[in-house]
Amino acid sequence: MSRSLARTAAAVAGTTLAVSSAFAATAAAAPTGDGSVPTYQEFAASTFQDVDGGYVVNGDEPVTSKGSLRQFYDSMVAQPDTQVDGLIVNTVSGRDDKWSASQALNLTYCVSTKFGTDYSRVVSAMAAGAGQWEAATTKVNFTHVPAQDGACTTRNSSVVFSVEPTKTTQYIARAFFPSTSKSSRNVLVNARSLYSSGSWTPSNILAHELGHTLGFRHEHTRPEAGTCFEDNNWRPLTPYDSASIMHYPQCNGSSDDLSMTDQDRTGVRALYGS
Repeated sequence: MSRSLARTAAAVAGTTLAVSSAFAATAAAAPTGDGSVPTYQEFAASTFQDVDGGYVVNGDEPVTSKGSLRQFYDSMVAQPDTQVDGLIVNTVSGRDDKWSASQALNLTYCVSTKFGTDYSRVVSAMAAGAGQWEAATTKVNFTHVPAQDGACTTRNSSVVFSVEPTKTTQYIARAFFPSTSKSSRNVLVNARSLYSSGSWTPSNILAHELGHTLGFRHEHTRPEAGTCFEDNNWRPLTPYDSASIMHYPQCNGSSDDLSMTDQDRTGVRALYGS
């Protein structure tokens, strides 16, 4: 997410959680000066490319290839629907992007020892962030597997996902959706930024990212937000919630600390059960 206020009214727009009081700088193309939609070439040239060669869109969501980036662009410039029915779940081909009931109870992860002196702090922040979702429903369980921390990459088949360090200053953290392939299933964290983001606590920042790993989209893509539109590939689970943990404060959000709300808790129970 970004410190700068990224307010967009065109179909192709996005924001990143950046280093400061918000999560990151722009991660997708904004409208051109005359308000027209940028071409795909303009959009691709202005989209942040991460260390693994993939792209980051909508602030903290990875797109793994140029082909997928083109599909993302095409979906953005398509005529938006007007869904109004605060938590929303990502959809793929019209289906909810979620874990199976058994997998949701066994979301194993490792935390890379390459975090160095920040390793213990990231382990604690991950546990606290995961704990927020686990406290909302008995049907979701994240499990840290310390034995895998020394080989913590997306190639480690002993865990569902990895938590790895990044030195980029384009975002504090970024995650993935359940439908993401194993080779791209990681949570990347700038540990220094994680602990210097003002009222945004490390626990809340990582709970936001873990919300994505459960399938939840940014709340501000809903029309009620009036800005920061992303796309229409989602289904509402609760009424709009401007204070949702999944709503960027800089996108007309009403929370300044990214705390989880009762509607967030209702939403995760609606998707996974109580």
